[in-house]
This record gives sequence, C-alpha cells and structure tokens, in this order.
Amino acid sequence: MPGARYKQLVDRFAADIRDGRLPPGTRLPTHRELAAREGLALVTATRVYAELHTMGLVSGEAGRGTFVKEPLPRGQGVDLHAWSAITIDLSFNYPSAPGQTDLLRAALRQLAAAGDLESLLRYQPHGGREHERATAARHLANRGLAATAGTTLLVSGAQHGLTTAAMALLEPGDVVAVDALTYPGFKLAAEAVRLELVPIPAAGRGPDLDALTALCKRRRVRAVYAMPTLHNPLGWVMSARRRRELVNIARQHGLILIEDGAYAYLAEDAPPPLASIAPETTIYVSSLSKSVATGLRVGFVCAPREWIPRLERVIRATTWNTPATMTAIACNWINDGTVARLEDEKRRDAKTRQILAAEALGKLKTMSHPASYFIWIPLTQEVRADAIAMALMRERISVSTALPFATSTHVPHAIRLAIGSVDLATLRRSLETVARVITEQTY
Repeated sequence: MPGARYKQLVDRFAADIRDGRLPPGTRLPTHRELAAREGLALVTATRVYAELHTMGLVSGEAGRGTFVKEPLPRGQGVDLHAWSAITIDLSFNYPSAPGQTDLLRAALRQLAAAGDLESLLRYQPHGGREHERATAARHLANRGLAATAGTTLLVSGAQHGLTTAAMALLEPGDVVAVDALTYPGFKLAAEAVRLELVPIPAAGRGPDLDALTALCKRRRVRAVYAMPTLHNPLGWVMSARRRRELVNIARQHGLILIEDGAYAYLAEDAPPPLASIAPETTIYVSSLSKSVATGLRVGFVCAPREWIPRLERVIRATTWNTPATMTAIACNWINDGTVARLEDEKRRDAKTRQILAAEALGKLKTMSHPASYFIWIPLTQEVRADAIAMALMRERISVSTALPFATSTHVPHAIRLAIGSVDLATLRRSLETVARVITEQTY
C-alpha cells in the first residue's frame, strides 16, 4: 500500500474519532475485516491500528477486539478538557490499579445476576438506601469516624459532597476561612454559593491557627474548610495537637468545620479526623474517586444528625440520588474487601512514585507526603511559574501552576505535579524533563 494511502486511512480514523463520528467504546473492525474492506495486506491493517494505539485513540483487548478510547482528560486543577493524546498529563490525578477493568466487568456480571436488578431502575432515597448508608458508615469507620447510617449520606463524588455542604449549611456572603493554597473544587463550590473565602497562611504542616483566631476576632467567620489528612496541594498531615487546637477555635467561635478526606486513605497512622474529635460541628466528605476510580462517582458525607435533612434536600435539588448502579457496585466492593485492597495497592503505588520522583527531580526543592499522588515545587524569585508551564507544554507535558489553588491576591510562583496518572517509565522521563526545564530557567 502506498505510504500516502496508509496515512490517509490513519488520518480518516483519527478525524472520525476526534469529531465524534466514532464515539468512545465503538468496536472497530477486526484486522482481517479492515484488510478485506480496504484491500490491504493484513500486516498493513495491523500497522494502521498500531499507529492509532500509539496516538492514544484506540485500545486493544485480547479476545474482544479494538475499541475507541475516551479522549485523554487534562485539567488545571479545576477544568477538564479533551487534550492531545501525545501530551503527558501531570496536572490531574486519576490513579488506577492493574486489573480494575476486569473488576468492573465482573461486578457488572454479578449485578446482572442479582435478584433486585429491577430496583436499580427506580428512584432511590436521596441520601441512599438504608443498607447502602450503613455500608458507607462502616467504610468511614475505618477512617476513625463514629459514623452510622443515620449520620451518613451518599453523594455523587467528593465535589458534589462539598457543594452539598456549602449549599445546605451556608448562606451567600458567609465568610469561610480556607488555606491560602487549597483545593480548587471548593473554590468553585464557594463561587456557586457566593461565599467569601478568606485565606489563612500556612505555618509548618498546617494552617496558622493564630491567624485564624485573629480573623475570627475581626470578622464573623461562619466555617472553616480544611484538609487535615492529607492536604492538596501541599501534602501535609496535621498533628493531633493542631487538630485539637482547631476544634477548640471552632467551638469557641461557633464555626462549622468542613473536612475534606478525599486523599485520607493514602496516609497511614494519621491522627483521628476532626469529625471524630468534634462530631457536633464537623461535616466530613470523602469519596471513592481517587481510592478506586474517578469514573465511580460515589462519595460519602458524614454530618451531625440534625443537619441530615438539610443535606438531603440539597441532594434532591442537585442530583435526586446517586446513580443506583454505581452505588450498588461501590457498596458491593466495600463489603467484599475490593475497596480496601485497591486502597492498599494505591498506597504502595504512591510510595513507589514518590521515591521515583525524588530520584528524578534531584536537588529541586519539593513539598509532598511520602504516600501522596502530588508534589509541590516552589520556584525561586527569578523564575515565573507560567514560563515553566509553557516550556513544559512545548515538551508535551502538562502541569498546574499555583493559580488554581490560590485564595489570596498573592499567587506564589510554584508548580504542582500530579504523579498518579501515567506509567512509571513515562513518569520518570517526564519528571527528569521537569527538573531539566526548571534548572535551565533558574540558571
């Protein structure tokens, strides 16, 4: 086959995929079928699919065929966009353990054989069915919470949980104290509810609690948003002493504590969560998005019993209930130990990646937790973060600057690396490139 025609066929497939004419999940013709249809040699048809695979547009599954892939997600900590498959994404975490696709396939078969399949087609209680809430409560108990079915609700991921908390418990104009660098998703939730976020500077491995106390004396602060275990993007785990001090401030000033535990599963032997120290004033939010799979949009909210009706009303207004099929799979995986096993695998994986990163980044100053999926790299004064990000983009590597995480007018020059979404060999090469680019811009 002439080279021009071969390339035309690859380009045609690529255009059909990118323009949506071949949507994700479409099963493509077999190699032999493609060869017969196009009048090609079998080896040439195989080469066409190999090039599409290299471009990240298709995936082959042994015994099943070749399928169109979802476009690669890319995010600056807030927005996700379809991005070029040749760009290495170090801006967004979607960690995956080997064999998860097979786990999902088996879970769907198990669900299809269940006797109550028809019930999944009907409306569900807003916060989940009683047995599902009990399952979620047992899962949260492993985090150190005294959760029960009566104090636990199911939501569509941690982002939905945070938004639900903001909408149910806060009013437009309320002042919420947050870390000067914080999770961008909460910034979006606050924007939607029209909250005023006031930044609290960091002091070691946690927020400056003296600054929080001073703020509470100046302003009528309504709530504090915190990630005590573990902080995204700075990777800290707050000490037990500092947690008690934060709780004392909350009780003294009547603050609501919004505790984000999305990454807490990675930190072993962490102090008890705020929700276990002050259950009367803390709403705890977590999910299975990072610990199991980002597409499994099932999260958990644990709150004082008297707040539950208000939270349920917001769930009804925003989603009515979590998707019943996803919830059933999630609860089955909690009950049979799959979630615990995946969390353990990902803790080990994160530790491996942090060791690899320390080697690849060399002498660069970094901030991270030894079992986290992100790394914070503060830059020297003469180096601009946007220049580093643009230089890395020319190397086909996507990273986040501090801008999406900043809540103060002063945005530090730093980059945040998400290290959980690419294979180890690619990660090492990419991080070596990051180190080279920063070093070249610094000296």
